[in-house]
Amino acid sequence: MEPGAWGNKTVVTEFILLGLTENIELQSILFAIFLFAYVITVGGNLSILAAIFVEPKLHTPMYYFLRNLSLLDIGCITVTIPPMLACLLTHQCRVPYAACISQLFFFHLLAGVDCHLLTAMAYDRYLAICQPLTYSIRMSRDVQGALVAVCCSISFINALTHTVAVSVLDFCGPNVVNHFYCDLPPLFQLSCSSIHLNGQLLFVGATFMGVVPMVFISVSYAHVAAAVLRICSAEGRKKAFSTCSSHLTVVCIFYGTGFFSYMRLGSVSASDKDKGIGILNTVISPMLNPLIYSLRNPDVQGALKRLLTGKRPPE
Repeated sequence: MEPGAWGNKTVVTEFILLGLTENIELQSILFAIFLFAYVITVGGNLSILAAIFVEPKLHTPMYYFLRNLSLLDIGCITVTIPPMLACLLTHQCRVPYAACISQLFFFHLLAGVDCHLLTAMAYDRYLAICQPLTYSIRMSRDVQGALVAVCCSISFINALTHTVAVSVLDFCGPNVVNHFYCDLPPLFQLSCSSIHLNGQLLFVGATFMGVVPMVFISVSYAHVAAAVLRICSAEGRKKAFSTCSSHLTVVCIFYGTGFFSYMRLGSVSASDKDKGIGILNTVISPMLNPLIYSLRNPDVQGALKRLLTGKRPPE
């Protein structure tokens, strides 16, 4: 911290992240665990990307969105876990102010795109099952690209708004962050200026980035369920539901942890529960996504097997 222009006040130039534990021996164990999780997550998502790239059968809108989801998962975990691994390795975690703000921006940017991309995937399933005759027209390549562009634009505006709102706060006292990465609620606790506007922005952001997409997803799957139940054959219903089950599982994990993190605005103090939820958000969810989509999808399984064995995909 450096002397500022407010008398005896000081200006924070860096933050100290407490991380998950201060126990040196436990830090070594956590380093190995999170390094393994990071390698598995990046490797799993890269495998999904490679399988979609080499398998012609997977060149469909659903897998176009899944490809983007895998890229986002790699980005999300890369923003948070490598810096945490460096901290665990050196047994200290001093983060410059600019680096902390940058991490906050990129995490919210990528996580926000994730939110809306899951909504686009639900819309894709709705069109495929409820509007099959016009599906190829309504979900053309141009529409797919436009949906992804809209997802990125909304998330960019949201992330930039929060980042600017945090950057104008005064940090002139304690600089110890009770978390393992820079996020909004822990930083709010350290501000020596009013965070009333930030709290309102966080609530509005959580509504547009969480509640509104969840409503669209729920409506989409309500129509899907109604359409599937009208299918006469049990085999047809099973096949229709199987194309949605993986996506629904990912939605439940992602939004469940997200709501716990950002909708508890009345909670003032950070706790170990917040760190646990942070691990679910940044590590567990991206790591599980490749497993969920591959274990429950025979097309992806077949593509991965051919990729690993070097066999050519069927013509």
